[in-house]
Amino acid sequence: MKRVKGGEEGSNGSCSKSPPPDARKKVRRELSEASEVVPASDVSEYDWSRLPQELLLHIFQYLPLLDRAYASQVCRGWNQAFHMPELWRCFEFELNQPASSYLKATHPDLIKQIIKRHSNHLQYVSFKVDSSTESAEAACDILSQLVNCSLKTLGLISTARPSFMEVPKVESSFTRTIIASFLSVCKAKNTNTIVTKQKGILCVADQCHGLRELALNYHLLSDELLLALSSEKHVHLEHLRIDVVSENPGQHFHTIKKSSWDAMVRHSPKFNLVMYFFLYEDEFGPFFNEEIPVTHLYFGRSVSKEVLGRVGLHCPRLVELVVCANGLRPLDEELIRIAKHCTQLSAIGLGECEVSCSAFVEFVKMCGRRLSQLSIMEEVLIPDHKYSLDEIHWEVSKHLGRVWFPDMMPTW
Repeated sequence: MKRVKGGEEGSNGSCSKSPPPDARKKVRRELSEASEVVPASDVSEYDWSRLPQELLLHIFQYLPLLDRAYASQVCRGWNQAFHMPELWRCFEFELNQPASSYLKATHPDLIKQIIKRHSNHLQYVSFKVDSSTESAEAACDILSQLVNCSLKTLGLISTARPSFMEVPKVESSFTRTIIASFLSVCKAKNTNTIVTKQKGILCVADQCHGLRELALNYHLLSDELLLALSSEKHVHLEHLRIDVVSENPGQHFHTIKKSSWDAMVRHSPKFNLVMYFFLYEDEFGPFFNEEIPVTHLYFGRSVSKEVLGRVGLHCPRLVELVVCANGLRPLDEELIRIAKHCTQLSAIGLGECEVSCSAFVEFVKMCGRRLSQLSIMEEVLIPDHKYSLDEIHWEVSKHLGRVWFPDMMPTW
């Protein structure tokens, strides 16, 4: 899901953003004028309820939601400022059950007030839920009441394994709510990014004509899904992000056919396939045995020499590679193979693995100046008969066309 521009997430679900410099100057000027009008001796008698609404808006934008709520109780004018549409463009509903989660939940009265008074103002909405059925049903209920709001971004976030796909009643309710009712909003073609964890992905693609980015867990990915996305004439993905995460050691993962990936490439030739792997070494069996159009590849846990060797053979579209850990066996052959077959590679990061200085120089020489990002931990490079650590940066810099030094700490 895309991050909302110009703002940061505040407490209790609000988005707190700093006013632009010009606005801050205006606030200071108005405060200065107010102080000139009211003598210092009469400040205690000044009627703060008469502050201009524009000035109150700028002040309230600095405050977390709870503080704004307290301020709204001061007087009628401040209560009116509390409900200004500009303060309700974005909101995060936190739906957690006290019995199963230590996280705070958005108060039911606040949810009712938002739906009643601010549903038409909402543009950026996210739902953070725990794994309980009650929270899933609450999300469904809120979504069903936001049909007419002008949303641009929708995020569905689960702090644990979601229950939407496991409880038939919730699954049906959730899917129908989003697809049949809620996504009627998306027919305006202004929804660009959807992060989803339920089986309505195909219907999402059918309704969201502006859909360009899709992020999902690998267990939701299938040959049928890729073929269906490839058949949608109005959907041309620019980014497909896949998180491959192991919840338990030894977990089984299914295989996606090469023909399904080929259909996706034919339909959206320039799409970026971003894959994050957090697996144990013995779980990589289904991956990289055939050609896969991955462009950005991140290994968050240790990955074997064998798997990296398969990456070099079967990932011709690879643009970026990050290997956080491998072990103590040099990756010389694997790195050279990647340089030879992945002709679009322009960024690489290596940490907690080993590469001889000679092999690393050869790798850089083969990739040439297209390597715009080269983040290699100093501990990765092993001196040999040809290059020492003091000499290697000169040789690498020569082939890169710019000054380069090994990293002292990871930058990815």
